[in-house]
Amino acid sequence: MAIFDLHHPWAFTFGLLGNIISIFVYLAPLPTFIRICKEKSTMGFDLLPYAVALFSAMLWLYYAFLKKNVVLLISINSFGCIVETIYIVMYLFYASKKARRHAWKLLSLINVGLLSLIFVVSHFAFNENRAEVVGWICVAVSVSVFAAPLSIMFQVWRTRSVEFMPFPLSFFLTLSAVMWFAYGLLQKDLCVALPNVLGFFLGMLQMVLYRIFRNMKPDEIEEKKGPEHVINIMVVGAPEVQHDPVDDDSQKCADKIEVLSTDQDLDQDKDEVAIRQENRVPCAMSVEPSLVSLHLESPVLVVCAA
Repeated sequence: MAIFDLHHPWAFTFGLLGNIISIFVYLAPLPTFIRICKEKSTMGFDLLPYAVALFSAMLWLYYAFLKKNVVLLISINSFGCIVETIYIVMYLFYASKKARRHAWKLLSLINVGLLSLIFVVSHFAFNENRAEVVGWICVAVSVSVFAAPLSIMFQVWRTRSVEFMPFPLSFFLTLSAVMWFAYGLLQKDLCVALPNVLGFFLGMLQMVLYRIFRNMKPDEIEEKKGPEHVINIMVVGAPEVQHDPVDDDSQKCADKIEVLSTDQDLDQDKDEVAIRQENRVPCAMSVEPSLVSLHLESPVLVVCAA
């Protein structure tokens, strides 16, 4: 048995490069878990991506043991199982009781139940073509894993922000897909080559989106949202206006409101009251509604003009 498969030097080369690049991909979430350790909290992070990554690595490891001359598949997926297990243990240690219960249910369903079902069915129902059946199951799982970033790409397109799609991760995922596609093609293993075709195109799409929106500034994003709706308010009556002392705009706006006292108007000439009503000054308010309150001691008329 050729451990390093030197009869296919290019396959070994691409497989070795795939191992190296995939190590960086597996270590990409490390800063997140360092932050979790410092904060001593999971901070709302979901365990699902790491549970699925562990499930995928374990499944590919099972497939590799059924094949021959695929030591490079065994090495990288063994590393993936170890790293993802460490991530999950750290998550369970700092998770709340509710999150920990949810995590155990998720792990029991995916990493224990589903994996055991695949192992039992493939072992007893498929004897001669067991490796082929497990390989196509791996293809289905890999396609679903590669399709997972679609939600992030939709979010980038909607928000015009690449905050949640770092370029290095997209770049290494694309490069890893290229290496493993070449390895599977040279090894004549479609189960390895096919899912990485999808991974390559999705990775390229992520980098194109990053190039489009990477220079988008926050003020440009706000401009695309459209202008704010300003309401002009005219108060007729005898309200007492209170405002937040920290808001100068509300003070200026309150000074512009002309208050017409009903009690005083009764003692004045009706013509003078009409003139004052015609000369009243509307106030354009762009402050938060909670910053201005009207305490009414007599009936008032509030006119809003959008």
